[in-house]
Amino acid sequence: MSDSNEPTTTEDPWHNLKQFTPARIALGRAGMSLPTSACLDFQLAHALARDAVNIPLDFAGLEQRLNVHGFQTLTLQTQAENQSVYLQRPDLGRLLSASSMACLQHSALIPFDAVVVVADGLSSTAIEHHAEPFLSLLLPELQRKDYRLPPVCLVKHGRVAIGDAIAEHYAASLCIVLIGERPGLSSPDSMGIYFTYQARSGISTDADRNCISNIHDNGLSYQQALKKLLFLVDEAEKLQLSGINLKDQTTDTAPNDLQKQANFLLN
Repeated sequence: MSDSNEPTTTEDPWHNLKQFTPARIALGRAGMSLPTSACLDFQLAHALARDAVNIPLDFAGLEQRLNVHGFQTLTLQTQAENQSVYLQRPDLGRLLSASSMACLQHSALIPFDAVVVVADGLSSTAIEHHAEPFLSLLLPELQRKDYRLPPVCLVKHGRVAIGDAIAEHYAASLCIVLIGERPGLSSPDSMGIYFTYQARSGISTDADRNCISNIHDNGLSYQQALKKLLFLVDEAEKLQLSGINLKDQTTDTAPNDLQKQANFLLN
């Protein structure tokens, strides 16, 4: 038998707007508090975000899956020897360890056109979910352009700038870094792509890079991200630059009826 004094969940009048955003809106209330379901959903999202940061990426598994696609790989390590150091010392995540530098020195020294770097970053979940399917689209496109590519470099505890030293070693004019982005409560597995023309260690800055962000199931699709990246690659070669002076001018078109359906203001 229910208690007549027990508060019931009251829905917000704009509850229908939830279908247009993953943001936490129209959660309702139970008395003066959030409903139990909303509290539990928040705790689950917070736990998934923490796991994305703290659970190590299975580099061996990723390497094996990429090899199955016929892509060569090279696993490297930064000077951040573990996740705790990586989180507290961002500078060490931008520098290769001595053993990794030696490994690069023993690799082929012929010039390459582009390097592709995959770093775990702040979300191992993002790289686990999205790196392989995106690379299976990207690498064939780069090969079709007749770009000379070294093995895909998989970097443990890497920051964005770790790509600079690798690109400099291979004398590559194009540097593409896939990295796990800082997880949010609605997107713990968001992957970012950073593109730099003529990346050089200690010289290239954030202003020299282009970023393609929010690649995940509820964000930017692999095809959309690939379209943007290939546009930047082509324009960078024409203009011989990247970063703030290179603007993404791609647009995503959709049938009119789909555009109207996506925008509740037009309903």
